[in-house]
Amino acid sequence: MSRRGDSENEQEPRTDANAIGAETDADESAPAETEAVPELEKLVAEKTDLRNTLVRLQADFDNYRKRIERERHQERHRGAETLVEHLLPVLDAFDRAISSHRGAAHDEYRKGFELIRKQLFDVLAKQGVQRIETEGKPFDPHVHHAIERVETTEHPDGAVLEELQAGYIFHGKVLRPAMVRVAVNPEEQGSASNSSAN
Repeated sequence: MSRRGDSENEQEPRTDANAIGAETDADESAPAETEAVPELEKLVAEKTDLRNTLVRLQADFDNYRKRIERERHQERHRGAETLVEHLLPVLDAFDRAISSHRGAAHDEYRKGFELIRKQLFDVLAKQGVQRIETEGKPFDPHVHHAIERVETTEHPDGAVLEELQAGYIFHGKVLRPAMVRVAVNPEEQGSASNSSAN
């Protein structure tokens, strides 16, 4: 029995030692946990900063990519516009060739010029070129360039009588205004000056 008692006495101090070790572990882990909280907060803040930086960099890259695409599109558009401007005199030459010889002897040549001119204009039209309509339209200083004013009572004041040189628009921008003769009605001009005098 004494052995059992001795062994029980021996176990009790071991239990007490385990309890003491557990208390010291708890005491040591408490300061470690308090030190880990600021470290964790610091890491969370760094992660948030890095995420914000990443979002900003992605937005900057997207903006850069869109700007480069827009500049490339504008550069292609400017290149096409320059080419069209250089081809307008060719269209003018075809127009003069077609209108210059009206005789029956030149019918076949005129038809050939008309076909070639139509093919050239169709290619330009697919790129966004439009001819400015003139005859019978009211004069518009944005798309027409008046070369001559013709007094007449047969047409309303400010009507375009004749197109001297064709004008063209490219994607909504006037490449060259149409050169035109414009009707001036002397009666309407006189009545307008009388009303302004009164």
